[in-house]
Amino acid sequence: MDEDGLLLGQTVQVIDPDVRAHVYSLVTALGGFNGEDADRYVLGDDALACLRDIKRWLKLYDEKNNRMDVARCLGEANLVNGDLLPILSVWSGSNQKSKYMSRVALACLELLVPLTWPVELHSQMTVNHHRHVPYLQQAQVQYKRGILSHGNSGLLRTTISIGLPSMAIARSERTTRDEGILKLMLYLIRNVAVIAPDTRLVAEGDEEETSRSATINAFQQQDVFALLLTMCSNMGDDFNLQDIVLLEIIFHIVKGVDVEKLFMNDAQRKAKRTDELSGLLKKEASLQREYARNAPTRHGRFGTMIWVKRDDAKVSTVSGQDVLKDGQATLFKMDQSKKWNRPQPRRKHDGLDANNDFNTPAHLSLSASKNLRTFVEEFLDSGFNPLFIHVRKAIEREADRVTDINTRQFFYTAAWLLQAERVRRVRQNEQHQRNNEKSRELQPDSFGLVASVLTQEMFVFLNRSMQYSLDHKDWEDLNAEMRCFTQILLTVQEMTLSPLEEDQEIAENIQNRIFYEETTLDRVLTIARGFKDQGFGYLDACTELVHIFLRVLERYSKQNTDMQVRSRRRARRKKRAEHASEHGNEQVLDEEQDSEEEDLAEAERVSRERKFDFNRFAARFCNQKCVDTFVAFTRFYRDLNAEQLKRAHRYFYRIAFKQEMSVLLFRVDIINMFYRMIKGPGALDSSSPIFKEWEELVRQLIRRLVKKIDQRPAMITELLFSKINSTLFYLEYGHEKQTMSRRRPPAELEVDIKEASTPEEQLEVVVAVLIMDEQAELVKWISDVLGSAADEREAWEAQEEARRAESPTTAVVPNPIITVKPCDESCEEAMFSNAKLRLLMMLIHFERLGFEDVAGASWAVPSALTSKELRDTKKSIDSHLANPITEFKGQDPHQLIRRKNDSATRGNTYQPTLDVDFGSESEGEEVPDGPLFPPNPRSKSTALDELRKRRKKKRQEDGEGEPLDDEKLEERRHARLANSLARQAKIKSDLFIHESDEETDEEADREFFLLEEKRRQAQAERVRQALLTGAVDQTVGKTGKGKGKKRKSETHKIPDTGTERKRQRGSSEDLADANDTGDEDAIMADVLSQSPHGDTLHSHDAEDVGNTPPTSAGDDMDFDDDLAFGRDRRLKPDSPVDPQPNGADSQDEDENVPVTAPLRKRMRAGFIIDSDSE
Repeated sequence: MDEDGLLLGQTVQVIDPDVRAHVYSLVTALGGFNGEDADRYVLGDDALACLRDIKRWLKLYDEKNNRMDVARCLGEANLVNGDLLPILSVWSGSNQKSKYMSRVALACLELLVPLTWPVELHSQMTVNHHRHVPYLQQAQVQYKRGILSHGNSGLLRTTISIGLPSMAIARSERTTRDEGILKLMLYLIRNVAVIAPDTRLVAEGDEEETSRSATINAFQQQDVFALLLTMCSNMGDDFNLQDIVLLEIIFHIVKGVDVEKLFMNDAQRKAKRTDELSGLLKKEASLQREYARNAPTRHGRFGTMIWVKRDDAKVSTVSGQDVLKDGQATLFKMDQSKKWNRPQPRRKHDGLDANNDFNTPAHLSLSASKNLRTFVEEFLDSGFNPLFIHVRKAIEREADRVTDINTRQFFYTAAWLLQAERVRRVRQNEQHQRNNEKSRELQPDSFGLVASVLTQEMFVFLNRSMQYSLDHKDWEDLNAEMRCFTQILLTVQEMTLSPLEEDQEIAENIQNRIFYEETTLDRVLTIARGFKDQGFGYLDACTELVHIFLRVLERYSKQNTDMQVRSRRRARRKKRAEHASEHGNEQVLDEEQDSEEEDLAEAERVSRERKFDFNRFAARFCNQKCVDTFVAFTRFYRDLNAEQLKRAHRYFYRIAFKQEMSVLLFRVDIINMFYRMIKGPGALDSSSPIFKEWEELVRQLIRRLVKKIDQRPAMITELLFSKINSTLFYLEYGHEKQTMSRRRPPAELEVDIKEASTPEEQLEVVVAVLIMDEQAELVKWISDVLGSAADEREAWEAQEEARRAESPTTAVVPNPIITVKPCDESCEEAMFSNAKLRLLMMLIHFERLGFEDVAGASWAVPSALTSKELRDTKKSIDSHLANPITEFKGQDPHQLIRRKNDSATRGNTYQPTLDVDFGSESEGEEVPDGPLFPPNPRSKSTALDELRKRRKKKRQEDGEGEPLDDEKLEERRHARLANSLARQAKIKSDLFIHESDEETDEEADREFFLLEEKRRQAQAERVRQALLTGAVDQTVGKTGKGKGKKRKSETHKIPDTGTERKRQRGSSEDLADANDTGDEDAIMADVLSQSPHGDTLHSHDAEDVGNTPPTSAGDDMDFDDDLAFGRDRRLKPDSPVDPQPNGADSQDEDENVPVTAPLRKRMRAGFIIDSDSE
């Protein structure tokens, strides 16, 4: 019994002696080996009853009392390997037809399942559990060894034989007993797959017998894989309740297995192992070199201790021979001796983490790899879709057999199998290319084999699960879901490259569905920013998801320039309740009840579509939290492979040079990590291909840091801290970000003139609409403003008449404008945001002061309105206010108010080109139709005269200038506007013509150069004659007299020579080719447009123009800080720039070829100083 306060030396009774005695007696009575035939097991007289009694002890004592005493007694008595397995061997050998022996075999199976059930640590464990768990874990490993290698009987095949009769029965005819037998059979297989040697316990030297490889080989030899394929392929038809158990078995078989290695052939596997061995040897040699630098000499191996005097007059003691090298080594040794015992946060214990950990890699033998590969290929061909459709539906409806861990297993297994399908296709293509001459053409295969995880239902389930795990901080579940999402993106990306049009259409539809929801984009950003201490496996999955997501999204947004996303926000609406009138006492109760119902705020999801801008979305990853996530990932650089290092490199390159936010990386610990990666100690292998890219990136970052410090010495202080958004822009560019108010005035409205043609009718409609919208107070305020303005204007007119009566010759003074003053803040806000109130003020001829339509802008009563007009308008408004209409000509007044069609009327802000709409700061603002460029200035020589003649002729044809009605005038105005817009749409202003717009004609260029050469020779001859004779030829100046002014202006604008144009066009073509092959580091020219840097290179930077980084693929940016990438920095100024970067891999899918701007010729007063004959 468990006792507390035991004396020293007193033994502890782990198990109750009575319980031990009862259990041992049952095990003894069960049977044993006969003395005459030691190899033959003989059952006891009542073996079946003994087996049932042992089952009762397990259920009624251990499970009821939450103890493990009986299980430990059975382990100590060697029940499994000594009795149960021999009994099953006897049954499988000769007594399968015996009904009694079949019942005994089934009873043995009922005991094997609970005894092999995986034991896990959890938060509800008692002292009894802690005492028994280590022993039971060791015992279960022995159980597994016995099951896998018990003689030559094949106990797994025997277990399958027990369940075969139940499998043969149709699903509709199976009883509960049959379903139970199938469940026992599958659970035993599941337990065998789960049990693994505990690394925390002492190794016994025979772990290979219970390893993953031994399990896979046994499953292949004893037809377990055939059983799994049969049940999975018939899931939903012949089997229904076994889906979750089958998923668990497959999960525990494939978890941690490297898919790339699994699908390698013998030659590839041999080369891979050779590379791994070579890498280990290089690491060992590197460690030895690091040690040799500070290793003690042969005669200097004695103890050394020195004192180090610090700046504060304190003394520190440092020991070791290596501290004598120099002061820097001494300080480094002191830093190594410092330790910070950071308090570890208390983690939530998950009882299933140990057996469901898929981050630990699993190594398989050659035979196990072949067997598993065969099973995976057959499963993908036949059982993938039926099983995963059935499991997803079971999880979604929360079936009783589903547990919390099954969701994690579902997503991880789906991700692993998707990767296996992609790798299998790659291997098939490689094999076909090797055997191209011997084999016939390979037929393209559809992705329908994995279609069950590429449906809309799957995406909804995945998004919901990811959001749930993110909200509840279930990091391991989120890890599996991120892996699944990543593999789905990669699979869809391969579908876009499929030769089958059906796959391409499906991939297009899937990408549209995935990227259409803004919540998906925001979730990826939240995951990238939310890393804290979730472990390396989570960090790897997180960074891989961000890398793949940005790459696929960038490619998709380039192919679909009109890509739309749907953003959802939560809007709250609250209706106002009308106050009960003083005389309506009969309806007070009803009105109060209605008021309470209307005051309840209804929260609803309001969605709207907006145009997607990838540059802005990528800029959202430029924050310190995302940088910290990738920095934490890069700290494991010694253990990362080339693909992982490339992933981190691409992110830092995007931050520093694409988004121009290198200041985010200017922190002491980050710079120190980068430096150690290149210079050591513990640097990257310099022979690896990725090392050169990292070396170039780090060198450019440090150069940029040095220049920033020279420009702004305060950056030294900022190196100690993380950067915040409020000062980020200033630290990068040296000035505050120029921001403008995002608030815009509402769209201007108008009254339909076809229904309400007169101003009086239009005024009646607008007043009625305001009253119906419960804004009668604003109408009353307008009436009061008109009244006060009329009084003031009448007093001014009377004063003016009196003044004119005194002196008739006095000049007429116009009426002063009267400012419209709002009555309160809400009224002032309505003057800007209420479009209907603004329409009313426009109808009564109020005018807005100033050019900008912003909040707080003043309105005024113009001087043209007389007091009589103001009083008439007030009288009309008062009458409409007193007797408001509910219908106008049988229509709702709201339907008569519409938005103005003229897009230029919205936001009449003063700008030189009023017809140009350059978009807005908002991503989702729809750009109205209109001219893209301001119209070029028209010639005014004869345009006005021709227009007058045409109008005069038209007026004569219309019949002596009869007056036109308003409808025809409006129709003609719209026609003129449409013609003007159509004409302007064809205009391409020279303000927006770039070098790429220029088309070159080689024949014309050749003729131009010949004429220029003749002119140059003629001019040289005239100069020589003038120097010899002293006379100047006057005919030259006379011939160009009329064009002298024009020629003078043209000297400041020398057109590019044909050679330069051809060179630029060639660079553009190279850039287009690079754009087609690259995927992640694509050209983002609009980054330059948003950058405060200039578009042209300055003279002090011209020497580094040709230097481009091997990783600057696709980043068309201006290195005005003399940070151009490249090894060779002594390019000749006249030599053409080679667009191919040095050392870059042309086959790299993430690389695009950068295009360097051509060198600008040095010019002085319009003349080219360099050689004109280029």
